Amino acid sequence: MMESGEIMNTRKLPIGIQDFEDIRKGQYIYVDKTEYVYNLVHMGKPYFLSRPRRFGKSLFLSTLRCYFEGKKELFKGLKIDDLEKDNPDAWQKYPVFYFDFNKKNFKKETALEEALMAHLTEWESIYGDEYKDCPLEERFQKLLVKVVETTGRNAVVLVDKYDETLLEGVDSERIEHNNEVFKGFFRILKSYDRYLKFVFLTGVTKFSKVSIFSDLNHLNDISLNYEYGGICGITQSELESTFEPEIEELAKAQSLDREECLDELKKMYDGYHFSHNAEGVYNPFSLINSFSKKEFGMYWFATGTPTFLIEKLKASNFDAKSFTKDDYYEEESSLTDYRIESTNPIPLFYQTGYLTIKGYDKEFRSYALGYPNDEVKYGFLKSLAPYYLCAEEEPNPLDVRSFVLDIRKGNTDGIRDRFTALFARIPYPTDEKLIENNFQNVIYIVFMLLGQYTKAEVHSSKGRADCIVETENFIYIFEFKRDKTAEEALKQIEDMGYDKPYAADKRQLIKIGVNFDSKERTVRGWMVE
Repeated sequence: MMESGEIMNTRKLPIGIQDFEDIRKGQYIYVDKTEYVYNLVHMGKPYFLSRPRRFGKSLFLSTLRCYFEGKKELFKGLKIDDLEKDNPDAWQKYPVFYFDFNKKNFKKETALEEALMAHLTEWESIYGDEYKDCPLEERFQKLLVKVVETTGRNAVVLVDKYDETLLEGVDSERIEHNNEVFKGFFRILKSYDRYLKFVFLTGVTKFSKVSIFSDLNHLNDISLNYEYGGICGITQSELESTFEPEIEELAKAQSLDREECLDELKKMYDGYHFSHNAEGVYNPFSLINSFSKKEFGMYWFATGTPTFLIEKLKASNFDAKSFTKDDYYEEESSLTDYRIESTNPIPLFYQTGYLTIKGYDKEFRSYALGYPNDEVKYGFLKSLAPYYLCAEEEPNPLDVRSFVLDIRKGNTDGIRDRFTALFARIPYPTDEKLIENNFQNVIYIVFMLLGQYTKAEVHSSKGRADCIVETENFIYIFEFKRDKTAEEALKQIEDMGYDKPYAADKRQLIKIGVNFDSKERTVRGWMVE
């Protein structure tokens, strides 16, 4: 609570504002990314950048737009202002074609054509519309040539969220149509290169084979480049140099000191790596919302999981346990080029921000993937529960709060009843491997979510118990069996000595053997010692 006479920090946080000009003119806090603009402009021409949603792609593209429109006044005091001070060719005004495909329903018939037509009509009102009756791709070609002849300067093409046209159409009859329209329209970015000053496309994912990248194979994909690891997101140094007043206010609101507050921010929102050797970055959307609301909430995750990702998850036999130890590896090619027909959802999990790079195997050019932070880890696990428990259209049946309270109280009957209710909901196909996978995933998700409030470990090695949970007063050792007996499960705890590391611990030790009957889909045996 604020004390009488205390003045609240009135610095303006750019929540929901993705326009560089609005941020600068409105005097909102801006994390200076203009050195990246300088490097890109002076080092090359055609680029592609993939980053998760709400990670600052649109703002960066807007910054590029203002730079090429020669709006020097907006960059006063920023890094690029100093970098360009001795460049006589800086701050020239170029014709900019800015395509924004955000927030449109591309499942609708002709929606993509209508979006492209609206853009062309706007620019033709400036440069002339004598070709307005031509096909879309021809209109764009003619427009490019005309603006160069009219202005004497090559054109700049910026495409924001190009893949909205495909992601909204995945598994729909519109995807093939949208893809062909998109390819036909933008393929001239390669053949008309002599008319272009600069090209930059952004998206969540880079679809290969079926998208524009089969034609635009000249684009420089900087998504995994070390030099551009911090182009979107907020680094640790940017956090501490830019948001010191906000850190102080958040710490005070949460009754933490500065270092404790920074530790919590790092645990919740840091950890994204877009190169195996690049500095980690914070999720900017969650970070700014946390400062605004003075709470450590799940802001990015609350904006929703993309529909196409959910559909891909349903179609795959996804093993949620894969990322327990950050030792799941994917080859570089699968992270940079994604094929819609692929049944492997992992590249999409990475490109959409649910997984990030945690390590690198140089010999095989493979990346270790894992959850970037607690916000994503626990949010993602909560979202998985309905799919493994046949409850997609109902409230999440996994009541974590009640689970945690029973465990803290030592209420083993309550714990048993909750597992019985959960196991009863597991869908069981005839495939034995799928039955075992679903069974193990439910156990994994439950205990990983409990780990947000208790010390919980999930193991799969034969030399360690399935799950161990520690609270202030209790230590639980769980062993789960499927279609065997609870006695066998409890005996394994004894025979393998799973309890020996806790022999000197003063807390009460509770050993629980569980047998699950897959035919009846219920807990058939439950023994507590």
